[in-house]
Amino acid sequence: MSLIKKIDEDLIKALKGGDKSKVTLLRGLKSDIKYKRIDKGDDLTDEDVLAVLSGAAKKRRDSIEQFRNGNRMDLVEKESAELEIIQGYLPDQLSEEKLREFIRESIEATQADSPAKLGLVMKNLMPKIKGKADGKLVNQLVSRMLSGEKD
Repeated sequence: MSLIKKIDEDLIKALKGGDKSKVTLLRGLKSDIKYKRIDKGDDLTDEDVLAVLSGAAKKRRDSIEQFRNGNRMDLVEKESAELEIIQGYLPDQLSEEKLREFIRESIEATQADSPAKLGLVMKNLMPKIKGKADGKLVNQLVSRMLSGEKD
């Protein structure tokens, strides 16, 4: 089943169940997906939908961090609940160990030997792990590994 159909089905369930916050979130995701389809000018693949969902998850993570810094725990809870729903549509996240393995492979493939080559490694790595890991974490790990920090 495609991701769009899954979201549609979950939206109908949420409407029938009276889950207003989930309805609002799913309608927002459907809107984001529709805008992506308009931008692309063609039907979306599951990979395109994953990109939209990954972006939505990233926005929630950033918001959670900002709200935590502002001591707004009510909003942290709201954003965390939304993030949890969005993550239900994303593929399972890679463990840090598996992520490091992918990073090592990309470093070897690009023959990167310094932090200055971070962009080269990221360009090689991101298509392999798209939607399976938080980009901020990936960037931090690549930076550390290229600067020679030991685990």
